[in-house]
Amino acid sequence: MSQAEGVLRRPRPLWSLGLLRSEITMTFRRWRTLALLAVLAGVPVLVGIAVKIETGDGGPGGGGGQGGPAFISQVTHNGLFLVFTSLAVTLPFFLPMSIGVIAGDSLAGEAHGGTLRYLLVAPAGRTRLLLVKYATTLTFCLVATLVVALSALITGALLFPLGEVTLLSGTSISFGEGLLRALAIAVVVALSLIGVAAVGLFISALTSSGIAAMATTVGLLITVQILDTIPQLSAVQPYLFPHYWLSFADLLRDPVYWDQLQKNLGLQALYAAVFGSAAWARFTTRDITA
Repeated sequence: MSQAEGVLRRPRPLWSLGLLRSEITMTFRRWRTLALLAVLAGVPVLVGIAVKIETGDGGPGGGGGQGGPAFISQVTHNGLFLVFTSLAVTLPFFLPMSIGVIAGDSLAGEAHGGTLRYLLVAPAGRTRLLLVKYATTLTFCLVATLVVALSALITGALLFPLGEVTLLSGTSISFGEGLLRALAIAVVVALSLIGVAAVGLFISALTSSGIAAMATTVGLLITVQILDTIPQLSAVQPYLFPHYWLSFADLLRDPVYWDQLQKNLGLQALYAAVFGSAAWARFTTRDITA
């Protein structure tokens, strides 16, 4: 066997940082991606201005409670709560919709543009390309979440005072510890989207139309969100991927309530495993003609 034949027969590695870097760069250079990030960055600004206007004439500014309303009620006392409020506002729709667009277009967009076959023969391989596409989508999950959090932090600092953070359990912590909790919450929110990313990737593997894949993913997201609000479906709701999304609020308690957080992350991992496997099974056996 010649040296050239040995090189040709050497198995390609399953993972390639060069391919991942190229895919991430291409994704974040697209105008669609930049537009989605711009919209996400604008949501905290609008929320902050709305709260400032609402409370500017002596409107209600304090309060307790739990979840999103508690975040909003405390924004005027501490701008850091705008981070938690913005994540609570964007998580049900804006963030997952953006993920659905990126994931839905990941494979179907390449097929529609006629570049998918060239990616497979030079010399990506189907499994490796699928892993890179999913990793790129997860990268967007983290970046999108951090964009919302950073925009909210800047807006909150400009419009409201900053200082010690009073947790939902009534305990006060320093501003520095509050920042660490805000970062932890942003990471948890990003991890909460890995299920949507896997579903979108699976749908993208089923079609050669990027628009159809994006529309189907977003439509499925809206449908599941509606199902999660119907009381008669309470038996199945704990198995729907958005059911525990707002459990990140439990990170603002002392001690932290881990039960709902663990259920959320476990459910997302299950969706990632099931739909990731389905995407692999479909993509590795699919007849790529474009």
